Amino acid sequence: MSTDPFSSLRFKEYRLCIGARLTLTIGFQIQAIIISWIAYEQTKDPWTLGLMGLMEAIPIVVVSLFGGHFADKNNRRTIILCCIGLLMAGSLFLTWYTSDHLIHLQNYGVNPLYALIFLVGAARGFLEPAVNAFATQLIPFSLYANAATWSSSVWQLGAVIGPAAGGLLYAWIGPSDAALFSFLMMFSAALFYFFIRSKPFKPTNSHESIWQSLREGIRFVARKQVILSAITLDMFAVFFGGAVAMLPVFAEEILHVGPEGLGYLRTAPALGAVIMAIIQAYYPPVKNSGKLMLINVGLFGVSMILFAVSTNFWLSFSLLLLSGMFDNVSVVIRLTIIQSFTPNEMRGRVSSVNSIFVGASNEIGAFESGLAARLMKLIPSVIFGGVMTVLVVMATSKFAPKLRELHLKDVLNH
Repeated sequence: MSTDPFSSLRFKEYRLCIGARLTLTIGFQIQAIIISWIAYEQTKDPWTLGLMGLMEAIPIVVVSLFGGHFADKNNRRTIILCCIGLLMAGSLFLTWYTSDHLIHLQNYGVNPLYALIFLVGAARGFLEPAVNAFATQLIPFSLYANAATWSSSVWQLGAVIGPAAGGLLYAWIGPSDAALFSFLMMFSAALFYFFIRSKPFKPTNSHESIWQSLREGIRFVARKQVILSAITLDMFAVFFGGAVAMLPVFAEEILHVGPEGLGYLRTAPALGAVIMAIIQAYYPPVKNSGKLMLINVGLFGVSMILFAVSTNFWLSFSLLLLSGMFDNVSVVIRLTIIQSFTPNEMRGRVSSVNSIFVGASNEIGAFESGLAARLMKLIPSVIFGGVMTVLVVMATSKFAPKLRELHLKDVLNH
């Protein structure tokens, strides 16, 4: 296993892939800031933000397994470009809708925003399995841990820049021009992928039906305790522990910082993740990997509990930053586990299962946060989520010994 922290970035096509990941994430995050702020500003109800998460999660859950199947049977680069095209169309629609959003909100309410979120979720259901599977074809097996670190850090860097840029652009030039900027970011991502050559591969069992293919992907994950427990742990941590969906409420009603402050709060977890990702590029979490994952997910839950009771902006910002650092450790370990234990011809389907477990749990978690905030009130609901995250870590440690005792260094050196 290479000790060069930049080893995966020595490959030109992987650098292009990373560039696309960065620009696409920035565009997506700007879009999310615009939608969430307009929706909450219009309704003043955290339930609206929860429903937004649900509307994105439904197509991800429904579509992702099919997306994984297509990624394992078809040209992954073509799938990626088509999905980015859909996301670009969504940004153009948002540009039009926000060009005179007060009139459009008067005429149509927030329903068009729900439809846009649904489209984004459907595109993501096909995009993420294809992207994750395609990226592993650009580098050698021994560099998977390093590549997972850079992939995660670049995504988090985009999640630092995107929300801050979204909040500032919204405040400075208005939502319509901000939405147009998100379109340009997505167009840049498409250009990066355009200059990466297609990577054809011969799928196994090419004559099996789509239902046989989907069952095989699910069975593969179910048989691998390390993969199943890693993605289940992250799923519950994101489902219960995340407070991101409720940040507009914290920004408006508790911290009183407006859309610019919301952008900074949305940036904080990603900034922490970037800091931790840089550390992990030099010191990859390949020793005691399972224990490190469990500890960091537990600390993530604790940071959410403390965030819930903070009324100081900078303390809240710092706690969100720490949560991003803890979360990034588990993300890098989970991605490395999935890439290392999965054969190439199965990576699309396994990635799709991961998308359902972890990707959709962000949006379902947003729905849970909105529902819990309505039932318990805002602060108790976030405390509840943090406590549940810690309990899930304890249960996983007891019932998944293969994950607890995992050393990725032994796997990657084989």
